[in-house]
Amino acid sequence: MVVFATSVFLLLAFIYWRTAGFMTAQTDETIEAEIAGLAEQYRGRGINGLITIIRERVARDPNAKSIYLLTTDDFLKLAGNIETWPEGARSESGWINFTLNQDVGWRGPERLARARIFEVQGGLRLLVGRDVDELTNLKRVIETAINWGMGITLGLALLGGFLMSRSTTRRIEVINSTSRRIMNGHLSLRIPTRGTDDDFDQLAENLNQMLDRIVYLMEGIRHVSDSIAHDLRTPLTRLRNQLENTLMSVDNDEAREQAGRAVAEADQLLATFNALLRIARLETRGNTADMKPVSLDSLVSDACELYEALAEDKEQVFEQALEHQVMIEGDRDLLFQMVSNLIDNAIKYTPEKGTIRVVVRRDGEDCLFEVSDSGIGIPDDEKDQVFQRFYRVGKSRSSPGNGLGLSLVSAVAEIHQARIELSDYRPGEENPGLTVTIRMPAYVVEKKRIRTTQIDPQSGASGGEQRNSPSESSNV
Repeated sequence: MVVFATSVFLLLAFIYWRTAGFMTAQTDETIEAEIAGLAEQYRGRGINGLITIIRERVARDPNAKSIYLLTTDDFLKLAGNIETWPEGARSESGWINFTLNQDVGWRGPERLARARIFEVQGGLRLLVGRDVDELTNLKRVIETAINWGMGITLGLALLGGFLMSRSTTRRIEVINSTSRRIMNGHLSLRIPTRGTDDDFDQLAENLNQMLDRIVYLMEGIRHVSDSIAHDLRTPLTRLRNQLENTLMSVDNDEAREQAGRAVAEADQLLATFNALLRIARLETRGNTADMKPVSLDSLVSDACELYEALAEDKEQVFEQALEHQVMIEGDRDLLFQMVSNLIDNAIKYTPEKGTIRVVVRRDGEDCLFEVSDSGIGIPDDEKDQVFQRFYRVGKSRSSPGNGLGLSLVSAVAEIHQARIELSDYRPGEENPGLTVTIRMPAYVVEKKRIRTTQIDPQSGASGGEQRNSPSESSNV
């Protein structure tokens, strides 16, 4: 808008400068021509001839455009159509701009004039000028037109800039919104194009091609890891069974101990492969889970009841703050695994006599599930990486585990459109602990009236559930 308005302003200013300058120069040339004619009369007929020609011109047209005044050196009028010398700033070349009014003896209406003054031989003074009132009015008209033109230009520039900005912003927002959805896990989406082959379409096509390449590479890596997990699970299971048979057949205590450790290692490997396959199935499953109304507080209460014994073995304080009737929509089995994993992690990484706190509450239109512990915590620079497969925090590398628990939690949260937030439970302490907050959309009964008449949330939350033992949940 500024560039457009400045360009138009410079163009109009140039037109005004050339037009006004041309009209002013034309007036000066007319005055110079009259002065040349009077000078020729003066040279041919003397002072009397000069007075005579001035009087003749004034008598012929007393209200003419030309202005004349011839006086003696003491300003006594000899001829002319004004009576006295006008007041005004006089330039070095003798030009003066003044007002024709009664003060100078002008008999007509007040007008603007421009004249040139010079001295004639014999001490006489001569003023020759022109009425420039029409020229001044014309300049005002041009200035008014320029001002209106600038106003219209600014209006058009604002309108055009708004429309262009709106169109550009709309295109950019489409790219941004699609990119945000892709970053949230919807890798099948692509940025739409208009088919105009403009810069935005070319950018969208380049981004889409880049996404296709990324998805292709990710699918290749995922396929390799899933294939390895699937192919190795069967021989590992056979190996584990053979080790267990060996454990049962040997009589030597040392051999039995070694065989027992081998069985435990095989169980850990099988748990890792099962977790990998479980995460792969969840990521492939997307949002096709069996979504039903679930009482989150009832589900979490069942999980807490299952894990309280583990916390008691470590003499940990196990606190619960469960708000009643906190309803969400989701797959109960998946949600139970997510909750179990988080509680199991909290117990595992909290030292003896530490504190575990589990909270369920409503927060506006969301339902919150929080698990806090007074354990080792997660450094701020690693909180964005703990959801990656096999990633383990430096402090916890010596503890048993495979680094897949939070990956499974992230996969379940993605299916339920939930957001995960990590924060310190006790900021500033040597062991700040960790608070994991799962923020899920609340179940709105009014929008599901037909379904809620067929499903009892209480029975759906507590009936037909299958509990896992703590060891089985942690392995998953």
